[in-house]
This record gives sequence, C-alpha cells and structure tokens, in this order.
Amino acid sequence: MGRTRKRSTLANRAIVASAALILGGGGLVAVNVYASAGEGWSWSGQGNEQNQTKNAENAGQAISTIDCPEVANEIREVPDQARTEVDGELAKMDSQITDAYKQFADQKEEIERDPQLAQNAILNPLKDKRAASIDRISTAIGRSGQRPQGLDPLAACNLRADDNQGDGNGNGNNDNGQGNNGQDGGQNGDQNGGQDNNQGNDQGNDNGQGDNQGNGGGGGQVGNGPEASDFVDIQSVQPNVDQPQQQQGGSKGSFVTQCGKNENGKFNPDNVIVAPGVSNGAHHMHDYVGNQANDAFASDDDLANGDTSCQNQGDKSTYYWPVLRLQNGQNENDANADGGGKDQNVGEIQTPSEVTLNFVGNPASKVTAMPRFLRIITGDAKAFVNGDANANASWSCTGFEDRQLKDKYPICPEGSQVVRSFKFQSCWDGQNTDSANHRTHVAFADNNGQCGNGFKAIPQLVQRIVYDVPPGPGFAVDSFPEQLHKPITDHGDFINVFDENLMNKVVNCINSGKKCQ
Repeated sequence: MGRTRKRSTLANRAIVASAALILGGGGLVAVNVYASAGEGWSWSGQGNEQNQTKNAENAGQAISTIDCPEVANEIREVPDQARTEVDGELAKMDSQITDAYKQFADQKEEIERDPQLAQNAILNPLKDKRAASIDRISTAIGRSGQRPQGLDPLAACNLRADDNQGDGNGNGNNDNGQGNNGQDGGQNGDQNGGQDNNQGNDQGNDNGQGDNQGNGGGGGQVGNGPEASDFVDIQSVQPNVDQPQQQQGGSKGSFVTQCGKNENGKFNPDNVIVAPGVSNGAHHMHDYVGNQANDAFASDDDLANGDTSCQNQGDKSTYYWPVLRLQNGQNENDANADGGGKDQNVGEIQTPSEVTLNFVGNPASKVTAMPRFLRIITGDAKAFVNGDANANASWSCTGFEDRQLKDKYPICPEGSQVVRSFKFQSCWDGQNTDSANHRTHVAFADNNGQCGNGFKAIPQLVQRIVYDVPPGPGFAVDSFPEQLHKPITDHGDFINVFDENLMNKVVNCINSGKKCQ
C-alpha cells in the first residue's frame, strides 16, 4: 500500500459541517459517510429527541452482525510442531467469518424477512467450515501433545443485534462507557485478569442515543458502523482516572523511545503475532512505527535485521495498531484492497499528529528486563462479540485526559484533539515470549501494583496516539468486518526488539527513578 497523506487541519475543519456532529444551540447533526461503500446513515434532531433516518433499502433492520465464539481463547497449549498449522487454521476461521459477514450484509433485507434464510444459507455452512477447522486444529495438537477437549461446541455461530439498541422511544442503553478506568487487578487463573479497563461504576449519560432513536424506530446497525450511539461528548463525562499509589520499593523512572508517527506510510493488514505467515490475517489495516520489516512473514531474524524508524537504533521493536479513518467520503488507495474496502474499512487514513511511546515502572517493585522478542497484545480486536473482558484501549481528548472511555468514541470540543491510549500488560511469567492465546504469558498488575502467581514486573509500555480530526463522529478505527468499527475493539500490538544494552538502560533508568530517552 502506498503512502497516505493526512488532510491538513484547515481542510479538516472545512468539512465539519458535513461529516461531524455539530454541538451548539441544542442542535445535533451527524452523517456517517460510507458513500464510497454505497451505504450509510444519517440522523438529526434537537436536544434528546433524535430521529434516525435510514436509507430506504436498509429500513427495519434488527440484526447487526455475526457472533462466533473465539476458539483461540480456549486453546491453552500448542506444541511447537503444531503451531504453524494451528495459527493457519485460526486465521482461516477469521476469513470464514469475514466471508459469512459479507454474505449476511449482501442479503440483510431478505434475512430480515426470512430469518431461516440466514440459518440455511449462512450459519449452517459457516458451522461446517468451523467444525472442520476445529477438527484439524485438534488433530494437529494431538499429534505431539494432548488433544484439546471441548472445542467442538464452538463451531456454531449466531446472528445478533447491536448491544446498544434502545427501547424505541429515543432511549439508549444509558451507558457512555464511563468506568473507573482501573485495571481490575483480578489476575484470574489464566492471568488474563486486570484488563477490564473501564468496567464498573458506569455513569451512563448516553443522551438517549440508542439504535432505536426516535419513536418506535426499527433500530439495528445501518451500514457497517460506527453509529451515533458509539459517540459521547467528552465534556459530559466525569473524571474517572485513578492512579495506583506509589509504594516504597517501587520503580518511578521512565524511558521514552521516539519512533515517529508512521511518516513512512507503512501499512498492511497482517498480524505477525496472531496470524504469522497469513496475508491479510487482521482483515483491517495497521499503522506501524519502529521496525520496518514487519509483515505476516517476518521472522525474529527479519525483525532483528530490519530497519527502524526509532531515533535510537538500538530499538528495533515493532509497535502497531489499527489505523483511524476520517469518514469524509474520500476513497483511500486501499478502497479495493484486502484490509481496506474489501473488508469494509473505508475512508481516509489519518496520520497521527503525535505518538508517544513511554516505558514506565511498577508502583510496588523494581522491574526486570523484557526478553527479546516478547510479544504483547493489549485490548481485543473482537471485543464487540467476545465481550469486554480483554478490552483495554482508552479514548479521550486533549485537555480532558482525566476522563477516559472504553466503549465510546469521544466528541471533542473545538481545539481539542482525539487521544487513543494503551497501557500494556506489565507482568511476565518469566519464561515465555508468547503463549497459545497470546495472552497468558503476560498479565496486568493488581490494583496495588503487585504481579501475582510468580509473575515478574517488567517495564510497562504506555502508548498515546493523538489525532487532529474534526469535532464529532466522523471517524472510526479499522476492525474486522463483523466488529462494526466499535471503539471497544481498539487494540495495540508490540514485539520487543531492543538490543541488550538499550534494554538494560531502560531497566536502570526506571529502577533508579530517572527519566531517560
């Protein structure tokens, strides 16, 4: 994919009236500009009395997406001899869902009239394909290890309605995603705990922007998302950030690595962590900073020998995340490509105005060096259908970063910019650089900063990405097609390729309380 240019700030402001939510005088206007995909929605109104107007051909929709259990989360052990085949089959299952979702989107009107059509034409064939993949996964693991049990029931998928559906009277689900912004710290048995980043104490101020906006509206997802109820005015959110208390013996220092903002225009829809060797394994486009050799086929040696955009050449780590697109009706040069338009990701890719990569310490203890080629994924690209147990991205606005959102995009006031934040897992099992589900080898510290179950504290990557986009709901992150561009699906990926000397410097800076770069 070629280099993408960011629209200038002045040009961004010029399209606010047609591609954003305009606040003032009680009026609300929004447009979801999927014009290039031939689908969209619009709504307008005063105060809390929004009336959603849908494209005539999409009227009356109630079902929004396909919901499939995540097989990878249930696989605990994969022998090295089976990993390539297992990873390939898991990636194939993602493609199966993508293909089924496309078929569902093409036949949505007929399915609304005849739900049995979905069962016969989409869900049953999808179940058969998934069952065959599950069998191949189990067989591959069983050749050199214990055959996994209990996977067969995961083959079946369902159609589901958007969780945000309102009551048909202009009342949404009364949840603006405002939580306590604290990792819950409960490192459960599989060390996946602590990633419920804004759960609990939801303050709910949705202003009635549910899917069934208006009186008796049919509701449901129109187009591929996002929709009005996925956005909230950041000024209506109460401060909710609670930092853990620094303890005696903690590590207070930090290390900043400067790797640019992807000025090189490196994009691809691969994910070498979860789908190595599979082109378009992510089904959405990624921004990359740091290592320039990262694609689906990159080995550890490729990464070690690759170029880096980082100023300190000792950091050849790779940092990547889904691109953010401005939905202004402008086709990107991936409009007909995998990961782009072919996977329902359309609109103009935005280059961040700022990217900060900061490694910080642990409030309760000193940190130890990360192993080279440690892989960490934070957040869940499939959280819309998986649930929010592993969701971990936060959304906010400059000037309001004491207010963090997990399942809503922020509407920032004029002069304020959109901020995405990721706090990566900071506890490591001391042995593995990866795990079968790419999660259980790392975990979050608990609310007191402690790493449980023999895990060791490591430098915590804190990633902050800022965008200058028009105020309002004219943007979204790329996602798997069936995840409907929901903000809760945001996620970040990291592979540590620091050289030994630089990693030792990072650890020494953090443990001695210094601020280094």
